[in-house]
Amino acid sequence: MAIDARKKSAAEDLRKTRTFGKVRCHNPSCMERLVPEPGDEQVKCPTCGMEFRLFWINKTLPRIRGPVWDVNRKLAEERLAELEKSETQKKTKKGGK
Repeated sequence: MAIDARKKSAAEDLRKTRTFGKVRCHNPSCMERLVPEPGDEQVKCPTCGMEFRLFWINKTLPRIRGPVWDVNRKLAEERLAELEKSETQKKTKKGGK
C-alpha cells in the first residue's frame, strides 16, 4: 500500500488554523479574538470591554498574563449595579391582588 503524499497528519492539518499574533478574550461568555499591536503591554476586548496584561514570547507571539484588575473590577461593579436595579424594579412591579 502506497502512502498518499497529499494526506496530512492531524497536527499538520491543524497547523493551518494557528493564529500567531492573536489571543482570545478570557471572558467565558465572550472568547473574542484580540489582535494587539506588537509590543503592547495591554489589550482591551472590543466586545465585552475587559482588559488583559500581555507577555510577548517573541515579536509575533503574545500571551495573556492576566486581567487588568482595576478595569475589570469596575466593569463587574457596574454590571452588579444593573442587576440589582433590575431586581428592585421587578419587586416593585409585583403587586398583590
